[in-house]
Amino acid sequence: MRYDLVIFDNDGVLVDSEPISNTILAGYLTELGHPTSYEDSLRDYMGAAVHRVHDLVLERTGRRLPADFDETLHSRVFAAFERELEAVQGTDAVLGKLVVDGVAYCVASSGSHERIRVGHRKTGMDAWFRDENIFSAQDVGRGKPAPDLFLHAAERMGVAPERCVVVEDSPLGVAAARAAGMDVYGFTAMTAARKLVGANGYFVDMAELPGLLA
Repeated sequence: MRYDLVIFDNDGVLVDSEPISNTILAGYLTELGHPTSYEDSLRDYMGAAVHRVHDLVLERTGRRLPADFDETLHSRVFAAFERELEAVQGTDAVLGKLVVDGVAYCVASSGSHERIRVGHRKTGMDAWFRDENIFSAQDVGRGKPAPDLFLHAAERMGVAPERCVVVEDSPLGVAAARAAGMDVYGFTAMTAARKLVGANGYFVDMAELPGLLA
């Protein structure tokens, strides 16, 4: 394999959480008087840390979200995860091949550590990921599209950025990977390739990924 470390985004790449979380986010923002469609939420917030929601709402309306916004949003999302969340099809096979090939991997997500772990427990991803290879935007000062999270993950895993490859499904994530000096492959199951500008290549089925990384 051409890379020493494969860095996976979490939401939409390992676990099929984007439809669930963006439906809930759009509904909650609308409930608070900030009309937001599901498509609006995907466009503005997919792949971002929750502070982006606060920043954009304040910028657009001059109003701050409630102090308990994050807590309420997360409780609703986690409850939905327990009911509905599934792993992205084919991820077990990809991770298993990396293990057999002796290639290091980790997850670097805009979501909180709690969100990552709730999703992993529900989908069985916790069989593949432990504390030492889970990284969250909580660990750094700036989330995607800043490169900080991916650079932090590479440093903690002991691999130079140029020897890393990122697997992403959001424009913000692709931009962050490129800013970190890493190759990146865009997963197009939910996001059209034309929106993932700057990716080294694209795939719509996880079964295609090992061939791209070889």
